Amino acid sequence: MDFVFVSGNPALDLAGTVGARRDEPLDALAAPADLERWVAACDELPDRVTADFATFESALSLREAIYRLALDRVRDRPFDSDSLEIINDMAAGPVPAIKLSDAGLRMSGDLRAALSHIARSGIAVLADPSACLKECGRTGCTRLYLDRSRGARRTWCGMDECGNRVKAAAYRARRRGSTTAEEAASTRSH
Repeated sequence: MDFVFVSGNPALDLAGTVGARRDEPLDALAAPADLERWVAACDELPDRVTADFATFESALSLREAIYRLALDRVRDRPFDSDSLEIINDMAAGPVPAIKLSDAGLRMSGDLRAALSHIARSGIAVLADPSACLKECGRTGCTRLYLDRSRGARRTWCGMDECGNRVKAAAYRARRRGSTTAEEAASTRSH
């Protein structure tokens, strides 16, 4: 399974590893190896980590805390206290080491450091009063994302997955509507 990074923040992207949360949840992180691949695929994290089962469980706990807190923010309600404790505890962990070179920024560290970085990233976006957090507008998609578009007009988590689906469905509905109208007019004229 390929991972999608469209949320604009690694913490929100981690929360997005569970799709269709309200209907039929699909978890992209079913095993520690999945988490290792997700971390390696995320540009803002170390590219080589190993996940034991306990750290994997911590990552899933952090993911759910981030999702609850971001949803609290989107719905303008007080933060869930248990989720706050999880994200704050995780943020207090070790941080990845960073190095700048001609090739750009290189980050290294273990999975605990990567999770701490994710928690800090989540805290930064959740604490920013000017951050525009939204839930995807496609029915069934529960991905939360940071809308940085001009005028905060972004409707979907991403065009490739949700935006194109919504636009294709609208096109098909318009085509069905025009075909039905043409058939009705044809029937009346005969």
